[in-house]
Amino acid sequence: MPSPALLRLDQGIHTPSPGIPARQVSNANVVADPSHVQSLTAALTGVEASKQLAAWTAVDRHIKSEHKVIGIGSGSTVPYVVDRIISQGTELNRERVFIPTGFQSKELIVKGGLRLGDVDQYPTIDVTIDGADEVDAELNCIKGGGACHLREKVLAEAAETFIVVADYRKKSKTLGSAWKQGVPIEVAPFAYAKLLQNLHRFGSPSATLRMAKMKAGPVVSDNGNFIIDAPFEEEYMKHPFELLSRIKMLTGVVEVGLFCGMAKAAYFGEAVRFISYLLRPFSPKLGLHLQDGSVTVRLLDPSAPKDGTFPVRPTPIDKRLEFVDNSESPQTIASSSFPERSG
Repeated sequence: MPSPALLRLDQGIHTPSPGIPARQVSNANVVADPSHVQSLTAALTGVEASKQLAAWTAVDRHIKSEHKVIGIGSGSTVPYVVDRIISQGTELNRERVFIPTGFQSKELIVKGGLRLGDVDQYPTIDVTIDGADEVDAELNCIKGGGACHLREKVLAEAAETFIVVADYRKKSKTLGSAWKQGVPIEVAPFAYAKLLQNLHRFGSPSATLRMAKMKAGPVVSDNGNFIIDAPFEEEYMKHPFELLSRIKMLTGVVEVGLFCGMAKAAYFGEAVRFISYLLRPFSPKLGLHLQDGSVTVRLLDPSAPKDGTFPVRPTPIDKRLEFVDNSESPQTIASSSFPERSG
């Protein structure tokens, strides 16, 4: 029921100024707008095609009918994740609830006609799919380029399965080799000067407070905190868990954009329209389902520990497979030609 103020506006009690159209209000339930959902056959090229392929593949493999609570991350790849989820149909999505990591993903959920929830209501999540600024060969990630990494990490930890999607530019052997801006660190505003001094002393002399581009002053996160970007030399970035632990011990640090040992798989759309992905050695093998072309499967060394021991430093193994996408039923996954894993 609209408020009395809105009813007065709709009834023309307040006459709008000349040239200003009357306010239109609909009391209908929010439903998915077909124009909001990108056509599954739309021809994309370059980086956008890579993002779409990574997102579609991750959704096809990991968002199943039994998954009812789903975390939606942030970043430029996530809109393709939501589009693919919507394409699974209203029947499947009717019983699902979607938890956002920030304003962007909240808007995508609402505009897509999906049911919005909160981690306060659903502290255990079936699957969270999120983007990343960089992913190394051990599935460690740098996140926080969009200043959402505190909420992103909460949803990643709350999830039974945490999946990363990205384009080919985000894949690297060692963190920091592709993402040069530094490790994002969310900090309490009153502690930022002290923390900058701490970071300068123990390995990041060029750490800076992230400044806003369309407003005067620093970037402020959804949680009301500041963001410090702290570049570190390769000798530090080779040991991200140790670096994470050291930074988290500094008083005033809220969260660090290093996600270590959390992702179960990472999917990368490649420039030539195939997908590569990384798997933890203790994860089940995955078969990929693509619109066209082939896929690169990057499996961690089968000889690596399979009991979840951290840290694990395996050697990636790449394979190429062929799959055919059934666009009429995107939730149906092709089952042929899956890679076999020894050990």
